[in-house]
Amino acid sequence: MKIKNQYIIFLFAISSISSCAQTRLANTLQKDKITEAEYKSDSNFKYSYFIAGSFSFIDVDVLDNIYLITANNQLKKLKPNGDSVAVFNDVKKFGNPSSIDVSNPLKTLLYYKNYSTVVILDRFLSVRNTINFRKENIFKAKTIATSYDNNIWLFDEQDFKLKKISDDGKLLSETTDWRQIFDDVPSPTEMIDCDGAVYLHDIEKGFYVFDYYGSLKNNLPFINWQHASIARNKITGFVDNTFQNYELQTLNLKTYTLPVFFKDYKDIKAMNGKIYLLKETGLEVYTIL
Repeated sequence: MKIKNQYIIFLFAISSISSCAQTRLANTLQKDKITEAEYKSDSNFKYSYFIAGSFSFIDVDVLDNIYLITANNQLKKLKPNGDSVAVFNDVKKFGNPSSIDVSNPLKTLLYYKNYSTVVILDRFLSVRNTINFRKENIFKAKTIATSYDNNIWLFDEQDFKLKKISDDGKLLSETTDWRQIFDDVPSPTEMIDCDGAVYLHDIEKGFYVFDYYGSLKNNLPFINWQHASIARNKITGFVDNTFQNYELQTLNLKTYTLPVFFKDYKDIKAMNGKIYLLKETGLEVYTIL
């Protein structure tokens, strides 16, 4: 009985702490006559807006359209102001997608690695085609991306080649075996076609930059970058408690310490001068100053 009473007291204390924290925030806002946006902003990040809901995935395209997977496994595409553009209801047809590529606003790729299958959606998230890479004897493609000419890049880890596949699943081109190029072959987890090059990201080795003919042009040894993005001549990512912003033209690297109000996020994305913070209650959007 004594243990039970102590447990009840403990639960009450935890509840009181949470209630007190909310009360302190409300009192702070009222006392100092500041808005929540001002409270959640600092010299580097300015609070912009919030989209309420329970989501498990966030991505953003170059036009600031937002892509979210809901608690009931719908893929939603929203305008920058939060208005709905389209919904795709069959996200889990092949289980959970291992990656989703939205680099082309007119074309979304849902990739299911365990099935070597990609589902191609149009700008309204209607199915255009489904490709099984196994028909081209590709069984171990870890990551894919939309190419500049509206085809599909993939890295085949079975024969260590970067390949381009058409929308109907035909092999268009491939590089030489990477084992002839590298002493230690990269294992990219992300791939992005941007600004005239193909970027392959290996978290432990950095970014490998290829031209459209498959020739290696550069290696950027930014290691341990999480949630990497490339757009508008910038590579961004998150390392520990910092946000990294690398300018491809000026070669300037800026490091920002993440503020305390960024904590407890489920997912994070930097794109087009904004940071999208996915939390339990919804999506917080911040402008990078």
